[in-house]
Amino acid sequence: MHSDSASAEPIRGGSVLRWIRRIHLPLDDPFAIAGLLIYAVFILVAVFADQLATHDPLEILFTQDYQLAADLRPGEDGFVLGTTSLGRDIYSQLVYGSRSALLIGITAAFMVAVIGTVVGLLAGYFRGWTDIVLMRAADIAFGIPFLPFVIVLAAFLEPSIWNVVFAMALILWRDTGRVIRSQVLTLRTRAYIDAARVSGSSDLKIVFRHIAPNILPLSFLYGSIAIGWAILTEAAISFLGFGDPETISWGYMLQDAYASQALSTGGYYWFVPPGICIVLVVVAGFFISRGYEEILFPKLKE
Repeated sequence: MHSDSASAEPIRGGSVLRWIRRIHLPLDDPFAIAGLLIYAVFILVAVFADQLATHDPLEILFTQDYQLAADLRPGEDGFVLGTTSLGRDIYSQLVYGSRSALLIGITAAFMVAVIGTVVGLLAGYFRGWTDIVLMRAADIAFGIPFLPFVIVLAAFLEPSIWNVVFAMALILWRDTGRVIRSQVLTLRTRAYIDAARVSGSSDLKIVFRHIAPNILPLSFLYGSIAIGWAILTEAAISFLGFGDPETISWGYMLQDAYASQALSTGGYYWFVPPGICIVLVVVAGFFISRGYEEILFPKLKE
């Protein structure tokens, strides 16, 4: 962990504020700060999408002379990024796409972090049959290829962005769970854990009050990575045609541009912006995880 003194102190009071303090945002790392700023910008865009967008993203638009506003270039007739071949505003789709991306990314990251953290805590602390059962489940999850699993799931279920969240919750907790288990195996031998046992604290109280707060930075590290994975997966699923056609996302925009042969017609204004947004959000997650690595493993700074 980041320091023996910090991890050796038990959490008293159990307040939410103390748990938040244990997150240790990586504000000393410039890359992590850049990642947090990128997230902040996209979160603001998603929250105020209704005010920032100029049109309904699925509305078919017409020019002033009642012609279909199809394949307009950026700036033509007041369209900032032009229009699609069906006459839809690309800028508005890009703005609303941030909402879908962050909804999927944050929800999936939360599920992966929570499930992986709980599994790692229980397996590492209780050991025995609990450890065996949970780690064998992790082995099974490691044996399932993620993207094909999501494609099969999307093919059998009704198209929805929640397919990605559901698939990540079922599969990607494995990495978080294994790493946190190894950390818990170390923490459970600390002196303050023995003192808690002697004082009569129950096992669950020790796990969730004394051990869990000390592995929160590790949970957030894997959560920040999971955001990028979720957005990339949704983009891949939508590009392959398994996404929800009624939900605008960056992956949907790429698929729509590909199906309309925007690449061959030079419609860079259609497929480049959503591609850049996907790259920025994914890179931001890895920047933040880099900052957490230095908090968890201070020797990396040397």
